Amino acid sequence: MELEERFWSKVDWDIHDEDRCWAWEATKIWNGYGRFKVTRTCLGLAHRIAYELEVGEIPEGMVIDHQCGVRHCVNPSHLRAVTPRQNTLMGNGPTAVNARKVNCRCGGPYRQIKLQRICERCDYGRAS
Repeated sequence: MELEERFWSKVDWDIHDEDRCWAWEATKIWNGYGRFKVTRTCLGLAHRIAYELEVGEIPEGMVIDHQCGVRHCVNPSHLRAVTPRQNTLMGNGPTAVNARKVNCRCGGPYRQIKLQRICERCDYGRAS
């Protein structure tokens, strides 16, 4: 069985619809991403392989983002190539949550000075 046929045989086709997630039915790693054995010695992430099979090569320095937020989804219409920074900032981790804050803990608005956010009211964030 060729790689592409073997890969797609591990997808839940009952919900094969461009708008819905295509669930990876095979092995998943601890964080929910699908895992696929490309060759005897090479394992790959299922969403990256789906992107490469249907869209094309992943540009250098880019990662594949799930626009749907479902880590085991392999629907190519839900996947897009983004920079690692974009991927981090679109997530729900502490870096992304703090980056979306527009006001300081004192309630004052932040302003951007070079690579640093400074509170206009209390000057929080300014290096001493």
